[in-house]
Amino acid sequence: MRKLKILLAALFPVMVVAQDVAIIPKPVKLQVTSAKDRFIIDQETTIIPETVDAMPAAEFLKDYLKKYYGKELTINPRHNSFNAILLKLDKVDSKVVGAYDFRSKKNNVQIKANEPSGLFYGVQSLIQLLPVSGRLEEGVASVSISDYPRFQYRGMHLDVSRHIFPVDYIKKYIDYLALHKMNVFHWHLTDDQGWRIEIKKHPKLTEVGAWRNGTIIGLFPGTGNDSLRYGGYYTQEEVKEVVRYAADRFITVLPEIDIPGHCMAVLATYPELSTTPNEPKQVAQTWGIYNRQNNVLVPSEKTFAFIEDVLNEVMDLFPSEYIHIGGDECAKKWWQESAVSQQFMKEHGLKDEKELQSYFIHQAEMIVNKKGRKIIGWNEILEGGLAPNAAVMSWQGIKGGITAAKQGHPVVMTPSSQMYFNHMQSAKEDSLTAAGKAITLDSVYLYDPVPAELTAKESSYIWGGQACLWTEYISNTAKVEYMLFPRLSALSEVLWSPKESRNWESFQKSLPSQFKRYDLWQANYSLEYFKARKLDPSTYGLQKARKS
Repeated sequence: MRKLKILLAALFPVMVVAQDVAIIPKPVKLQVTSAKDRFIIDQETTIIPETVDAMPAAEFLKDYLKKYYGKELTINPRHNSFNAILLKLDKVDSKVVGAYDFRSKKNNVQIKANEPSGLFYGVQSLIQLLPVSGRLEEGVASVSISDYPRFQYRGMHLDVSRHIFPVDYIKKYIDYLALHKMNVFHWHLTDDQGWRIEIKKHPKLTEVGAWRNGTIIGLFPGTGNDSLRYGGYYTQEEVKEVVRYAADRFITVLPEIDIPGHCMAVLATYPELSTTPNEPKQVAQTWGIYNRQNNVLVPSEKTFAFIEDVLNEVMDLFPSEYIHIGGDECAKKWWQESAVSQQFMKEHGLKDEKELQSYFIHQAEMIVNKKGRKIIGWNEILEGGLAPNAAVMSWQGIKGGITAAKQGHPVVMTPSSQMYFNHMQSAKEDSLTAAGKAITLDSVYLYDPVPAELTAKESSYIWGGQACLWTEYISNTAKVEYMLFPRLSALSEVLWSPKESRNWESFQKSLPSQFKRYDLWQANYSLEYFKARKLDPSTYGLQKARKS
């Protein structure tokens, strides 16, 4: 059977066209080596991981082929190289973490890398060379690739506080990131609208803080309240399961525990940690309550002991080098109006509420540093003086990132004007989304994480970039994917591909294949890209367009 397929392919060659080798994110170097020779994956094809470290890449490929092509291949380290996919740890020219070399030809595919993550990324490129039709007999184009990532932090965020999603979907979300060569999943676990992680020393956090008694209807300030109890949380065993799953895909899970603001769920559970302990509190039922309700922690020994308890359990669950401690949108008025807070500031020589906020951040850093970890926070942690070993996530434009880089701190760029995927995707978006500027596909693609204002040395502190998906108006998984695709594909190229080789026109030529791949995954996606350009998506053969 194998010989017959090769003979037919030789007699009736499938011409290699541009979209046939449209890999997103675009590799550093890619060359088509034959216009007619194609590697055909059939039931006899074997995956060969030459070392145990290559097994995660081998298993991912095997699972992908079974799930999306109905083809279950054998993994056999001792098989010969004919009709095989070889995964080999071997020296490649680039020393960048994640680099790989790839070669496909008629008889086999060979992927080699300096370390296991490179093999995994090479497998993602092979996956993008598979026929988007779902018919493996069409074969894989013969190409040569040398590739490595531009940035070492390539992140995507998901807020599960406003709306929570099941563990199985969190895994699917992680798979979407893996398929785009992303390597950080930022898991936003706590906020005013719900506490989503089990803390064994403080079980009331999930008994009380994980549930709200209603949710506003429609766009803030809303047209009413549904008065439905809503909530849930992840057990520590579920968290461990997610962390393991991500690690097998070379993705770091970055947990976020928001302090000292965005703490309504905490204060509903423990009112004594508030600056107004005698006032009734409940988990927030509305969005954007910054400055309208008192959601900040009071500076007290009891509060700092609570923070230490929580962060210690979080660090036991997450092996990530960094722990995200939030630090954003702390309304200073509540500390200004609190006699306890003002007395604390006086006793500790803090001249204003910005320095008090910084004190909280420094306390968190000391707790985290004791276990050999580091903190990262939103750019407001710069206020009042940045903690010595902290990294900064710049969301209020790029100014915070510039400031932190000039001070020699690692920076992740995630400006809300280009990187907040909860915003509408075109000016005529008909879906309920966060109000504000439309974040179109091209605005994502044309963004560069390195500000022009930085010198070469300062630019070296730009660790990478990230997009955020806040879920105030995203209550189901179909909406998650609608807001994610195709913008995640653009983001992946921004963070992986060399700046000089990125080209918007070229990227657009890759999109038809990518949309068909979304169909293969049975993922939901937005058609706003086509609508904004008055293009008929049905002419591209997209399943979603045919259903619309």
